[in-house]
Amino acid sequence: MNKNIEIIDLLLKQEELNQEIRNIIHGSIEIRDKKYLYVHYRENGKIQSKYVGEYTKELHNLIMDNNLKYRKLKRELKRINKRLIDLKYIKPDLKDIIKLNIDIAKTNLADNIYNQAILEGITTTLSDTEGIIENGIVNNMTMPDIMKIYNLKKSWDFILDENVITASSDYYLLSEINKLVINDFYYNAGCLRSTPVKISGTEYIPPFPIESKIKEDIDKILRKRLPKIDIAIELLLYVMKNQLFIDGNKRTAVIYANHYLISKGLGMISIPAELVNKYRDLLIDYYEDKNIKIKKFLKDFCYIKIK
Repeated sequence: MNKNIEIIDLLLKQEELNQEIRNIIHGSIEIRDKKYLYVHYRENGKIQSKYVGEYTKELHNLIMDNNLKYRKLKRELKRINKRLIDLKYIKPDLKDIIKLNIDIAKTNLADNIYNQAILEGITTTLSDTEGIIENGIVNNMTMPDIMKIYNLKKSWDFILDENVITASSDYYLLSEINKLVINDFYYNAGCLRSTPVKISGTEYIPPFPIESKIKEDIDKILRKRLPKIDIAIELLLYVMKNQLFIDGNKRTAVIYANHYLISKGLGMISIPAELVNKYRDLLIDYYEDKNIKIKKFLKDFCYIKIK
């Protein structure tokens, strides 16, 4: 496994474990007045106490089970920390402008995901999208569409992680994004497609993706002497036109380009829902090499610059 991707995977797992540890009710049990159940536990080197609820056998047993689970989680966390040391990982010190970009991206998360959903033809509203992101109940959407939006949230959470945002916007990161975007839909999520594809509305047929060539192409784009926004647009269009993965290429491309931009502290790309039809028409022209107007369109109408 690529070292950077292994580090990213470990850091994400580390955060998941820490979140689970923070949420789990555990500790030594005290029952006061034969009725009220408290737990005592150590946090940041200090003994803490917490009231859990009125005593029941079920609650008591739950905490006992949680204590076993807590020890297991801590052992796994220790293993991950050791592996990160072995890999010589050092926590990055982000520039303030990159932190600001991350904060603004998080603030606009629902809008960005909604715009991506509309671009992909997912039937949703901004309100429903917000509900899914906030783990709310949505009754008027199909489960596949709900899962696609949930996967978009996980993908954005992934690239906005402070440890991931410092990683190179390379082929390995691109594959990790696609793995999250189409997770639970395809067994080969994150892998290059091995079957031909057709694109609706055009006779253009994308070539079969070859890993070595894709790595070379991406590297060439990243080394171009262009403004960073132009490089981000090149990355986005490259993934869309070449249809590298079995599904989710447009979603993957937008998130991938945003990883590059946000990592430079230069804003975001988001294709507004009301301009999706215009964008699709320009994309078809781009596929067929008729013009490159789509690049100016992306820069003029879809680029959100953070000053």
